[in-house]
Amino acid sequence: MSDPSSPLLERLAELRERVALLVEQRSATDPTAADPMRGMYLTDDAVRHLLSARTTGAYPPGPDEPDAAEGPAEEEEPDASEPSDDDRLHWLAHWLRLGPLDTRILLIALAPDLDRTFESLYGYLNDDVTRRRATVALALDLCGVPTHSAGGRARFHPAARLLARGLIEVEDPERPFLSRSLRVPDRVVAHLLGDDTPDPALDGTVRLLPYLPADADTDADGTAHPVDPLVARLGEQLSVRALTVYLREHREGEGLAFATAALRAAGVPALHLVPGERPEPHRPEEDAPAERAVAERLPPYRELLREARLTGRAIVVSSLPERPGELIRALTANDVPVLLADPRPYDPQWCDRGRDPIVLDAPRQRTGDLGAWREALGPGEPDFDLAPVVAAYRLGPGGISRASRAAQDLAAFEGTGLSAAHLRLAARQQSASGLERHARRIRPDVGWGDLVLPDAPLAQLRELVLRAQHRDRVLGDWRLSAGGGRGRGVVALFAGDSGTGKTLSAEVVAGELGLDLYVVQLPSIVDKYVGETEKNLERIFTEADRTDAVLLFDEADAVFGKRSEVSSSNDRHANMESAYLLQRLESFDGIALLTTNLRSNIDDAFTRRLDLVVDFPFPDEQQRLALWRHSLAHVPCADDIDPASCAADFELAGGSIRSAVVTAAYAAAGRGDGVSSADLLAGAQREYRKAGRLVLDDASW
Repeated sequence: MSDPSSPLLERLAELRERVALLVEQRSATDPTAADPMRGMYLTDDAVRHLLSARTTGAYPPGPDEPDAAEGPAEEEEPDASEPSDDDRLHWLAHWLRLGPLDTRILLIALAPDLDRTFESLYGYLNDDVTRRRATVALALDLCGVPTHSAGGRARFHPAARLLARGLIEVEDPERPFLSRSLRVPDRVVAHLLGDDTPDPALDGTVRLLPYLPADADTDADGTAHPVDPLVARLGEQLSVRALTVYLREHREGEGLAFATAALRAAGVPALHLVPGERPEPHRPEEDAPAERAVAERLPPYRELLREARLTGRAIVVSSLPERPGELIRALTANDVPVLLADPRPYDPQWCDRGRDPIVLDAPRQRTGDLGAWREALGPGEPDFDLAPVVAAYRLGPGGISRASRAAQDLAAFEGTGLSAAHLRLAARQQSASGLERHARRIRPDVGWGDLVLPDAPLAQLRELVLRAQHRDRVLGDWRLSAGGGRGRGVVALFAGDSGTGKTLSAEVVAGELGLDLYVVQLPSIVDKYVGETEKNLERIFTEADRTDAVLLFDEADAVFGKRSEVSSSNDRHANMESAYLLQRLESFDGIALLTTNLRSNIDDAFTRRLDLVVDFPFPDEQQRLALWRHSLAHVPCADDIDPASCAADFELAGGSIRSAVVTAAYAAAGRGDGVSSADLLAGAQREYRKAGRLVLDDASW
């Protein structure tokens, strides 16, 4: 691989010849050229020489130099020739559309940073041994442009290409214009020498956006799905021109995932800026002018744009600050693609000056992006079936990458290979949920084997899991969504008597999906003040949309009950709550389960919006026996124990049977013995009394 500094050294040799020509011409006309103290003081001869000098202050243009003596120069056409791979200066000029004059000025300002001998030469030509960088006047002289040329001086205007793109800086603003020094930022020097380490000023705020391969566009089972037309269209546009695009996301991470897919389609790498991680800017003194305050806040954005220009990358910004106007205005450029993602609708007041960005709705994040998970996990296939493990998670590229690393770190900590449990735990940790304010989190620790139910409700529960895993394909790819702003959520009602297994079934469903179960605390939601209940419910639904979790409304008829005729203001407000819930369920994107002991209490309008209604019947004698045996499976028992009589004589639901076994187990533990038939009988009788049912004292088997 060739050295990127070689073409620069060749250009410096050409520049040295030009400097030598200027030094020779200066020596021939300046009477103080041989004075060893030249530049330290002014002699009478020097003053007379200055008074008789040409007013142009410029030296004749060299070969192939433009004659810029007449008025402002028109914008030069960039060099259209294809640069060689190792000529980074030529590549930079080609990429940023710099004209020949701009390129020469950049090289002149760059020379002292590459060859220290130019410091002394520039000091001599500046008539000041302490001024070791090129000045505006010296740069114009070396380019053969008169110092009074408006076109030449315009090259050093803040809006000119070299300064606006951060390639050079004009220092010493207190000095006259022509004697101001030119400096090339260290990051530009490093880039031209082949070092692509990002600017240290961006540390902690900017990272490279993960670049996923084309095979990331697959479903959880490995089936390729068509590329979203909007993604394809945006990728096509980004491949030919720089755009500023505002992506409104429904769920956190959707905008970033959309931007990643579009940039992948365009073949453009990107820098990812998270403004929330930006350190607070230094506050200027109270008596400093407003211009100084703005200048102190904007440099990180300017350096970010320069980094993008140097490396040919786009900029992606997610989680915009509360007032994003300054950020949008600072990053909007006609030569750098900028994609902004935020859940808020775009406000034209944010960009009250200049052109508004293109506003697009980011497509909803798909679940189970199998290709992205495989890429993040690295080479080699895991020892488990990856597709069903990740099927329920709606994580963007960043979340998938973090979850994969966390799972591998956890497996290494335990000294075992990567397992499905590691991956599911790490994926759940990426959903830092705010639901716990109004809901109680349950980490599922049960499975299908813990359910004792008839075949019909079991089949419906398995269907519920399938709906959650394949909703993107059915509702999205197969276009079976009802439209009208409806979400892709899964909502089911579990109806049955207390203790028949509704909450346990919800935990099993969550465990099968690898998600946490959040049981909504209704007392923390219902508020006596008008409108507060809806606000609390909105917080829960919004957080549930953002989080990969299963939401459980236990005793749901408290908030999903039937609407009544309006006879008072209380009735009107209660009906408003029901109307809000009806609308919110339709736009819900998560998984919500409702339980009730009395199905008839649920409003028919809610029932129509449910995906499934699972009826949990009261167990018959055979099921009660299975429940007794399942509860006793891990309990030490007497040899002659047989729960068949309890199952036949006591009509108890599964929850009550478990409570009866717990009572019997405590009695046996107190004796230091196994559970006996008498213990089971006492436990069953206690559950009957708790339910207010008659129990004969001499009841026996």
